[in-house]
Amino acid sequence: MDTALTTEQHEIRRALRDLLARYGGPGAIPAAVGTAEGYDPALWRRLAGGLGLPGLALAEEYGGAGCTATELALACEETGRALLPSPLLATAALAAPLIAALGTPDQRAALLPRITDGTLTAALALPGGSLATALGLTGDNRDGTWAGGGRAGGIQARGKEGERRLYGEAGRVLDGHSAGLLLVAAHTGGYPRSRTQLFLVPGDAPGLTRTRLTALDETRPLARVELRDTPAEPLGADGTADATAALAAAGRTAAAILAAEAVGTAAGALERTVEYVKTREQFGRAVGSFQAVKHRLADLYVRVEAARSAAHHAARDPESGPLALAQALEAARITTGEAVQLHGGIGFTWEHEAHRYLKRAAGDELLFGPVHRLRDHAAERAGLFGPATAASRVPHGAGVR
Repeated sequence: MDTALTTEQHEIRRALRDLLARYGGPGAIPAAVGTAEGYDPALWRRLAGGLGLPGLALAEEYGGAGCTATELALACEETGRALLPSPLLATAALAAPLIAALGTPDQRAALLPRITDGTLTAALALPGGSLATALGLTGDNRDGTWAGGGRAGGIQARGKEGERRLYGEAGRVLDGHSAGLLLVAAHTGGYPRSRTQLFLVPGDAPGLTRTRLTALDETRPLARVELRDTPAEPLGADGTADATAALAAAGRTAAAILAAEAVGTAAGALERTVEYVKTREQFGRAVGSFQAVKHRLADLYVRVEAARSAAHHAARDPESGPLALAQALEAARITTGEAVQLHGGIGFTWEHEAHRYLKRAAGDELLFGPVHRLRDHAAERAGLFGPATAASRVPHGAGVR
């Protein structure tokens, strides 16, 4: 596979890296996460208005750039490198593709241009608190058990078509406290004919209560969303959209994009660690000159590059997104842990940025993993543990010689 980047893709990466070097980076995180939004609104306007970041993968008819998931993944790799707190992942990788896939022409025309220009952010509110399950990354999402299964729990939609009211609660909603629009997964029809459907809920809807939660990774703000007799509009023609299939399809693409972001996180931690061991001296010489340290850094470099290759492939072929995500999350966890270790005592301090990389890696695995379940479900979907196929029944010794 040719993994060379085009001139346009190189320019996207360069422009974004330059902008984040001036206005973002780990040093700007404390001020950004302390805002009501959980990110820097001025920087978000620059990213949206100047670079068109939220609309990279949206069609030109909605003001987007008309690019593919590959360009969005490259952009997210740079935001991951800088640990940028932003609504990009929740809005552009999770919510916007669902609106584009399921929305009516009027809904797409009303919402997608505002997402493209950055004036509207969106969040995906899923009951059960497990994004990975609802998106079909760690299990089959078609039975609806992740959303309450139509019994007690989850979020219920009541009322006639066009007059839907939502009741229930969703926990751990990424950027849910500040998003201008919520895409809420709710059950309709009552048990046992219940099925899952997506609804549009404005951020200022009556009966909607949003509470920002304390998260392990403060650059990934999470919220609890409560709905009490909240009016909602069905996404797409009421009663016709297949929400679970759309969630699974969006989940595979989002996994590829998140894998690229995790690679950026791992690469950023590794780069800072290499720079540190070049200058930190022990026994009269730089720590990085010791062979044992060189070997550890070399192993980390190979791990990060392998994860990057998998993420770039998944951006072109989203079917491999969950496996690429597993590899990238594992690389991020190991690399950021080693970064703290190789920084020595300073790496454990609150003031140093090393712990932020470690928390991003751990928080992402909690939200979108764990790694072993991502791999297990990918193996199930590929039929690796099913009946033997003709290709697998080749007699012993009949392979390539």
